[in-house]
Amino acid sequence: MGWRRTGRYMVHRVGRMPGSPYGIAAGLACGAAVSFTPFIGLHFLLAALLAWMLGASVFASAVGTVVGNPWTFPAIWIATYRLGRNLLGMEGSAARAEWLTMQVLADSPGQLLLPMAVGGLILGTIAWFATFLLTHRLIAGYQAARARRCRSKANGTRANGTGANGTRIAGNGSSGAGQKV
Repeated sequence: MGWRRTGRYMVHRVGRMPGSPYGIAAGLACGAAVSFTPFIGLHFLLAALLAWMLGASVFASAVGTVVGNPWTFPAIWIATYRLGRNLLGMEGSAARAEWLTMQVLADSPGQLLLPMAVGGLILGTIAWFATFLLTHRLIAGYQAARARRCRSKANGTRANGTGANGTRIAGNGSSGAGQKV
């Protein structure tokens, strides 16, 4: 399965999620925002909790955590760490990959986790709004178009107002019912 096909499939799956456009978009945004926190093992739980608090889709929040993945985490971690250090006014040398070990993290978590948490809060908030604004309108449009297609199928009409045999259906603005197109 190619990337384009996978992407289209995911768009359809998200659009068909049960719930309002707000609930789905806010859930996706919660998952994306939580991906910017340094608490890797807790992303699903934190996203679900945030979605629940906002009245959003908990399932969509789990899908939204896909923003944090092995390809994006290095960039996210560097950005959150640097932003957090700048906001906290931390001086001295920044963390280097050589000394970012579990032992260093256990001995002095404030040197690494605090800047990442502060930076993650800011970048996560930006990610929440960006994700929500991008997805809300798209989901609303997708759901409206899908509802129109479902109504057309239920009425036996196509999207262009014709029946299965090519005749216009009465009540759709045509001059007469049953005329061959």
